[in-house]
Amino acid sequence: MEIITPRNPYRGPLKAAVLDWAGTAVDYGCLGPAAVFVDVFKKFHVAATIAEARQFMGLMKKDHIRGMLGLPAIIERWREAYGRDPDDTDVEALYRETEPMMVAAIFRHAEPIEGLLETVQGMRDLGMKIGSSTGYTRPMMEVLMPLAERRGYAPDAMSCSSDVPAGRPSPWMCYQNAMALNVYPMWTMVKIGDTVSDIQEGCNAGMWTIGLTQSGNELGLTSDEVSALPREELDRRLAEIEARFTAAGAHYTARGIWECLPIIEAINGRLADGETPL
Repeated sequence: MEIITPRNPYRGPLKAAVLDWAGTAVDYGCLGPAAVFVDVFKKFHVAATIAEARQFMGLMKKDHIRGMLGLPAIIERWREAYGRDPDDTDVEALYRETEPMMVAAIFRHAEPIEGLLETVQGMRDLGMKIGSSTGYTRPMMEVLMPLAERRGYAPDAMSCSSDVPAGRPSPWMCYQNAMALNVYPMWTMVKIGDTVSDIQEGCNAGMWTIGLTQSGNELGLTSDEVSALPREELDRRLAEIEARFTAAGAHYTARGIWECLPIIEAINGRLADGETPL
């Protein structure tokens, strides 16, 4: 086995990519999860907007609910409905409704994003392994993975939020992928995702990171809705998302997975020069 130390740095190409799922690999616009959170809160007679739900996308689902319950506007609506502030018992109650509703939504949002299959094949042609991480739980992924595989997408490894001590932005899912793929050091891997928490996860794991600005949660539009936007408006929104990703530590941004192969080549060039993402 190759011994890699600071005195003997790795100068080869990337060995693996860890892709997020919704908004990165499948479900253009990350529509399924956001709608579920709005519907769950509605069942508890508390209004929540798509924008409020999207703020916490990518986190473990309980953490997502906890984040929404911490928003001042939702706290106020909760008080109006129940005469008190929300607490952890409410997190648990909301989550119990979320799990089955999320599974049902997955059936409707499992289509691979344009360019995914070609990009994954391009990475494999470069000798890379394909891992994945997600805020979905294991029962949710047991529904999604077979649907994706029937459509042509089957990563070599998958770690979900319920498999590790803590979800994003903690690095544990990326570490679990590295072990499953038998890949190290972490800077020979790239994390690709469409949320700030994806970027933070990759950076905390010591990986290269690519943030996807158009296909995922931050823009939150279908492909048809994107096409209908005036070019100037689309460019303005994407520039704002790119700035958020860069502030979170993203090494690169792209509109979608379909733009990632040239970035992989650019990272390989930097690795050849002895650079790391740290």
